Amino acid sequence: MLSYQHIYHAGNLADVHKHAILAETLAYLTQKDKPLSYIETHSGRGLYQLDSDQAVQTGEAAAGIERALTEGWFDADHPLSRAIVAVHDRYGKTAYPGSPLIAANLLRPQDKMHLAELHRQEYRALSDVMITTGARTYRQDGFELAQSLLPPTPRRGVLLIDPSYEVKSDYDRLPGIIASLNRKWNVGVIALWYPILANGRHQAMRDALAKRDFPKVLHHEVHFPAAREGHGMVGSGMFVVNAPYGLNECAETLDGRFGKLRG
Repeated sequence: MLSYQHIYHAGNLADVHKHAILAETLAYLTQKDKPLSYIETHSGRGLYQLDSDQAVQTGEAAAGIERALTEGWFDADHPLSRAIVAVHDRYGKTAYPGSPLIAANLLRPQDKMHLAELHRQEYRALSDVMITTGARTYRQDGFELAQSLLPPTPRRGVLLIDPSYEVKSDYDRLPGIIASLNRKWNVGVIALWYPILANGRHQAMRDALAKRDFPKVLHHEVHFPAAREGHGMVGSGMFVVNAPYGLNECAETLDGRFGKLRG
């Protein structure tokens, strides 16, 4: 249950998809002067070195963010580009930010961050990386943290749910969890990432989400070749409740970028 470490997959094509949508969401919300809350249920370690043995072993970053940067998928003023540049300036050119550091580089001093991570080693690394950002870190089940915090103060904000799906029951539980969180926090942006799997394991969850009456939904999927023979993930999905204005345009741009990968 607690064996997953994202360093093997950091910067992969799913990260590019997820982080581009997250960055655009935060960039939109921070246009207003009002403060906001940012909450994550599964934060990981926050910072990854893409020249590490683990990252090089899978080659997923080379096919993901490294290709995207080389091919100029994002303009210099894109919020994801700005976050990555800030991390490169501080940690070196092989560093890649997880979603907590992307958020930290796009949020403002008046905004609040709450980051949950249950894996002992990942939590320790997360706490070390985020210590200067003002974020609160919790070695706690992320779903329990979200239930306890919502509605947060400040009331505006974003909740990112990004589990590893090692706990297979998450697929069955998540539509109900999101419905419960949306009832508690009807103004909050709730963003769920999920893998698109060759065996179709994600489909029942996706269909269950689509049947529920959530407000202002962006439901976006991209597909890409498997990272290697036998690898089960062949795409990435984002389900965003109370999606900000303009996020559809971001999704359409990503369609064009990922479409080229499929020939």
